[in-house]
Amino acid sequence: MNYGFVKVAVAIPTVKLADCKSNVDAIVPLIEEAASKDVQLVCFPELAITGYTCGDLFHNHLLIDEAEKALSQLLEATKNFPIICLVGMPVKSCNQLFNAAVIFQQGKLLAVIPKTYLAAYNEFYETRWFAAANDAVATEIKLCGQEVAFGASILLQSDDLCFSAEICEDLWTPIPPSSYQALAGAQLIFNLSASNELTGKNTYRKQLISQQSARCITGYVYASSGFGESTTDVVFAANGFIFENGVLLSESERFSFDNQLIINEIDIERLQGDRQKNTCFMQGLSHLKLLPELRTVRFSLPKKKTIELTRTVFPLPFTPYGAALDERCHEIFDIQVAALASRLQHTGMLTMVIGISGGLDSTLALLVCVKTADKLKLSRKNIIGITMPGFGTTNRTYTNAVELIQTLGCTFKEISIKEACLLHFKDIGHPENKHDITFENTQARQRTLLLMNIANQQNGLVIGTGDLSELALGWATYNGDHMSSYAVNTGIPKTLVRYLVQWVTDNKIEAAAKNYLLDVVDTPVSPELLPADEQGNIAQKTEDLVGPYELHDFFLYYALRFGFSPAKIAFLATQAFKQKYPKETLKKWLSVFIKRFFSQQFKRSCMPDGPKVGSVNLSPRGDWRMPSDASSKMWLAEVDKL
Repeated sequence: MNYGFVKVAVAIPTVKLADCKSNVDAIVPLIEEAASKDVQLVCFPELAITGYTCGDLFHNHLLIDEAEKALSQLLEATKNFPIICLVGMPVKSCNQLFNAAVIFQQGKLLAVIPKTYLAAYNEFYETRWFAAANDAVATEIKLCGQEVAFGASILLQSDDLCFSAEICEDLWTPIPPSSYQALAGAQLIFNLSASNELTGKNTYRKQLISQQSARCITGYVYASSGFGESTTDVVFAANGFIFENGVLLSESERFSFDNQLIINEIDIERLQGDRQKNTCFMQGLSHLKLLPELRTVRFSLPKKKTIELTRTVFPLPFTPYGAALDERCHEIFDIQVAALASRLQHTGMLTMVIGISGGLDSTLALLVCVKTADKLKLSRKNIIGITMPGFGTTNRTYTNAVELIQTLGCTFKEISIKEACLLHFKDIGHPENKHDITFENTQARQRTLLLMNIANQQNGLVIGTGDLSELALGWATYNGDHMSSYAVNTGIPKTLVRYLVQWVTDNKIEAAAKNYLLDVVDTPVSPELLPADEQGNIAQKTEDLVGPYELHDFFLYYALRFGFSPAKIAFLATQAFKQKYPKETLKKWLSVFIKRFFSQQFKRSCMPDGPKVGSVNLSPRGDWRMPSDASSKMWLAEVDKL
């Protein structure tokens, strides 16, 4: 299976100005190399067969005739390769000359798309040599002995892919042709370019491509001229980019003197999913009178039995790297603080009641409360931090909980739940030494009962601590830790919580609390509802029971963000975790994820309010509306076939 991926390439050959045969001799090996690497579509720069900077030589009949002869040689040399090629060259039609993208496959011309917007300023005088696409008379032309569709309003369509092309300056206009092409169905846009270098221009160029790729929800493949173009007045740096929905997948080496082939995969299924979810994408299309009449040319996409990814699949999709992680943590924490501050002001309840276990989630929620109090210029004593030791509480987590509450200047309370739970066991006739689900959930509900009643007593709000991953798996006691007045962590996956606590420790909190916070970061994830081991250490580790959170967060991201099938999620997981988990382990935990995700929806259907911080969220009031009794049968059946 290809799982929706299409392999594309940017090819940037060195050019010899006005030497068409030499240029084709440089183009052919790049096509052969791309085909040998299972590339399905390859794009070359603008006017690659002649060179872009030929100037008034474009008025010379010999150059134009030789360009067509060179194209014939190119078609013959590549007729045995199923790869689809886009090459730039000058094309004549009806007493006009066009700067065009010629698209061909196995010796057959598929379409010729001329440039719509011609540069006519500074060092560029394209209108001196070429006609604009909108001025074209013909809709078909004869080229290399073949009749071929001609015009800017062409889509190329197969069963699996729709693509089109624009040329250099087209992208820099208020409404590029690719905007219309995308609205008409193109998931992949190629840009054949010759964009010169200026100080700061490359940064702007990349931003422009990224924004157009994101706005049109497309893959965008950009190939620009390089070494060999004239440097009489300007320099070309061989810029090649492959973007997917605004994200840069690959780029060329700038100012290289060598031929370059940049390869990556565009996930067409992912783009289609984003377009389908983003209902604004197609809204108003029927009212857009400027949309040109687009023609469709059929083609056959080269089929591949299997796909070997060039692109990297990151194992932690919620967690970026380096400076991006710092920026992400800063933004998320600000969102949490702003959300809680707004809720406190709206309700007029300025007291925050929070249960502190010494674990990651409650620690992050406590830090949010602390910085919210600071933002609202409230005393931190308005935060009532309550530690409620139970039958599984260890000395390590108890100490961290106590020290954090006190060191951060909050109001400290300690209420043991053991006696109340033992009385409850007696009331319901449950043996106190029977460590089953009733034993565990009694403790969770007793803690929530205390928090809620103290909040009533103090005219405050109970601040929830549960995170996004726990909601996905239903790893919470219904009407226990599942419930609160306002839950500040509900948009944050477990894999990101640890980084957030570390970031707040490094950037926002006074030194006195840092040692305790760092120990929390190193503490295993546990609900601590079962007695500790003989050494007093945590015996009940969550990931031993439900599986690694890094896997569940990975499954959650691709299932909700893109609606991928279990088979594709499993394929991506094998790419991301191939050095860590064997296939059978991934399959096991994917089954667990699906079973729990479906069966635990009832807990999400009545979850408390909490701020959304990313593109994946499980609020039943907005991002995820699912019946509590939906069947997981089809999803599990697909996992069984893996």
